[in-house]
Amino acid sequence: MAKVTVLGGCGAVGSVAVRTLVRHPAFSDVVIADYNSEKAEHMAAELGKGTSAAFFDAYDPKSISKVIQGSDVVLNCVGPFYSTVKPILEVVLEAGINYVDVCDDVDVTLEILDWDNRAKEKGVKALIGMGSSPGVTNILARLAADSLLDRVDEIDIFHTHGGEAVEGEGVIEHRFHCMSIDIPMFLDGKLQHVKYFEDDGIALRERFTFPQVGETLLYPYPHPEQITIPKYIPLKHVTNKGSVLPEPYYNLIRDICALGLQDKEPVNVKGQSIRPYDFSIAYIIRERDRILKETGFGAQRGCVTVIAKGEKDGGYMEYRFHMASTSQALGEGTGIPAAMGAIAMQQGMVRKNGVMPPEACIDASEFINLLPEIMKADESSQKEGSFEGFLVEQIDGEGNISTIDL
Repeated sequence: MAKVTVLGGCGAVGSVAVRTLVRHPAFSDVVIADYNSEKAEHMAAELGKGTSAAFFDAYDPKSISKVIQGSDVVLNCVGPFYSTVKPILEVVLEAGINYVDVCDDVDVTLEILDWDNRAKEKGVKALIGMGSSPGVTNILARLAADSLLDRVDEIDIFHTHGGEAVEGEGVIEHRFHCMSIDIPMFLDGKLQHVKYFEDDGIALRERFTFPQVGETLLYPYPHPEQITIPKYIPLKHVTNKGSVLPEPYYNLIRDICALGLQDKEPVNVKGQSIRPYDFSIAYIIRERDRILKETGFGAQRGCVTVIAKGEKDGGYMEYRFHMASTSQALGEGTGIPAAMGAIAMQQGMVRKNGVMPPEACIDASEFINLLPEIMKADESSQKEGSFEGFLVEQIDGEGNISTIDL
């Protein structure tokens, strides 16, 4: 009998993780913990035996401590992570419980990596950044280094998604954050930082064509892979670039941030104290519906591509891993790998204590072999529970492209 508590279990990512975990035998007890306890109770009633609901507040240590009691694994899906990860992980470490999250904020990732010795002292395994990017991207980089290339020189990560049924404040706040902080890029063997709106950041923008999704303009993203991958895989270059679909919607968020309207300092407007941030969030959410309708965007979709370049058998070789879908996007793309991380933790695939990104502690082949189990957990839900459109291309020094099966 094993118990997993999913913090933020009603959110776009957490709810997918919960449904994936319920279908797999690794855990007999799945706790849906959320600030919206009523929604959690409805979800538990829908899913039935083996699930339960609980209230928790991500900023209240007593609430966190209470809800995680008796857990074998805690899966944290509560964003924005730059403000929630530290208070949650602090309590989880003190409780001595193994931990998985989908943190994609590079600044707080650096801070919690410094808690590695604390986790070791507590005998805790903490797998951080186990979503899509970061997460699967890190594992594919590890796979290229361990099994496909004799030497890895470059890893480039591209991602885009859009059209989800809803988009909450936390997701938009995360984008503001990504546009406002210094963005790490590992270039020419050195960690460098660029600014989103300045010349060095603008120079890194590029268009990329994703399978099943199409061409889109990508921007530098401050995800943790550029920091963590070079620590564990010898190479010269790691970049991360992304966007959100449709482009006019992403452009709206970008332009509002460029004007400084993400500011949380109140201003006086006709006798009322109003934060520009609050106005911007409400306006963006309203305009998103209009843009999706006017562009005829249709169903949610997304893609993550990892490109690994290096040497094999004395010559140049490149591998392109595409995870594309015309029916899934942020929730599935992040929630399913998060659930897989919790399952991998419970099944003993994380074999050492500490605070670690995926490429530091997970065998890539073992993780990929777990995927069929997720798909078989409920054959009627394979479309929801699989990386639809997983494609691996091999490109040699002469430009010949072939598709390979991992």
